[in-house]
Amino acid sequence: MHRLTRHAIFVPVLALLAACGGSEQKPAASDVGLPPTSSTEAPSVFRVRFETSKGTFVLEAHRRWAPRGVDRLYQLVQSGFFDNTRFFRAVTGFMVQFGVHGDPAVNAAWESLAIPDDSVAQSNKRGAMSFAMGGPGTRTTQVFINLVDNGALDGMGFSPIGLVVDGMAVVDSLYAGYGDGPPAGFGPDQMRLMSEGNAYLEREYPKLDFIRTARLVDPSGVTDAVSGDSAAGIAPPAISPAVAPATSAKDRAK
Repeated sequence: MHRLTRHAIFVPVLALLAACGGSEQKPAASDVGLPPTSSTEAPSVFRVRFETSKGTFVLEAHRRWAPRGVDRLYQLVQSGFFDNTRFFRAVTGFMVQFGVHGDPAVNAAWESLAIPDDSVAQSNKRGAMSFAMGGPGTRTTQVFINLVDNGALDGMGFSPIGLVVDGMAVVDSLYAGYGDGPPAGFGPDQMRLMSEGNAYLEREYPKLDFIRTARLVDPSGVTDAVSGDSAAGIAPPAISPAVAPATSAKDRAK
């Protein structure tokens, strides 16, 4: 069983940047990834198509599951935040994490924009996406997709915001050869990533897979495809400021 420490469950205080804009309105180059000037409420259900270096997967987000988290995801995607971002933390049998922008200035712009917590209405089952965090009220831009049923994360406050409804095989295939970040593994250091951006990863972790674009799917064909809850069990994925991952399921939950 993989372990994480608070490091693993934590989101660095530096937030990541916003996600890809919709296909209809792509943000101006100078605004890509930056926080919006006004808050936007997300649709009750919407889908995001992630085009990656390994193929495409589609996430279906449900606002009723976690309204604050889903609104933030919607803002990120509309801003183009996820374009050219790396899957910097992939732990086999656990989860894959991303959401740190390649431009340190964008990360800094989100630093003080953490969102309040949502109650946990769904389980962190395989394919579910949740925000990484470093304690109450610390969710910013980092998210993770559960590779297995990680029900143990439910009681730790990780609230799923959506579910991969197509292309989970692509998520499973994302490069995980570097393992977890320090001190539990030899993968990227989150603090360096936030302060140095993609230049750091391209230089020291060139095999990492990445997101080419993340775009909203045409809402005309989107219906509520996910109709049930479920449960699972393992440890927490997290973004960390200066915390380190643990080595046991219990440690991960700390």
